[in-house]
Amino acid sequence: MLGGVPVIYGINPFDTETVPSHQLGSIGVSPDSRKFRYAEVGETALVAGNLLQSAAEATDSQALAVAAAAIGDLTITTTTTLTVTANEFENGFVCVTVTPGLGNVYRIKSHPAATTGTLVITLYDPIEVALTTDSRIDMVHNPFANVIQWPATETGTPVGVAFIAAAANTYTWVQTGGVASVLQEGATAVGAQVYASTGTAGAVIDDPAIATGAVGTAVTGIASGENGAIFLRLD
Repeated sequence: MLGGVPVIYGINPFDTETVPSHQLGSIGVSPDSRKFRYAEVGETALVAGNLLQSAAEATDSQALAVAAAAIGDLTITTTTTLTVTANEFENGFVCVTVTPGLGNVYRIKSHPAATTGTLVITLYDPIEVALTTDSRIDMVHNPFANVIQWPATETGTPVGVAFIAAAANTYTWVQTGGVASVLQEGATAVGAQVYASTGTAGAVIDDPAIATGAVGTAVTGIASGENGAIFLRLD
């Protein structure tokens, strides 16, 4: 059964933790109504005011063949071999990409390690449409696990803006809504829509021809190379 995403009101967005106290992706709302998501920092410390992305796409965990699975089953077994660490995709998702089951998404509860082997994936929710050997799945990391600076050449999806310079391998709040200070590539006029830059790591730009992923709207004019006020609409 699906449950609601936890919402925590009155958070202190300056908090960092070495042990998580909330579910990844939990929504946090500051006293002034800015919106945040609880995230795990990757192997590199964050830079305050930089745009962030999800962990890099794992292409070797896509288009996986599976064994048949009946309605109500709580596991999916791949027949394609792959290499993963134990629970690497915990709280991530299985997306069924080829029918039967096309379009269904299941949250991953756990899985063992595998070294060029098949994998048994345990789910939170039961299979809704039976899978067959014709079905194919993608395994997708939780977007808020191991977040990194948005690279000049994107390898994931925008998930938020670093509110503080959180250390590597910690847990913190990343901003997804409301006024944020964000690095800008190129001069931007007040009211302009801004996008994730494909030229400067961690930055946004107002030219959709050389960008990807809408991020928000400029609250003020912003000079190139500076941080400026962006009203985020990532969430």
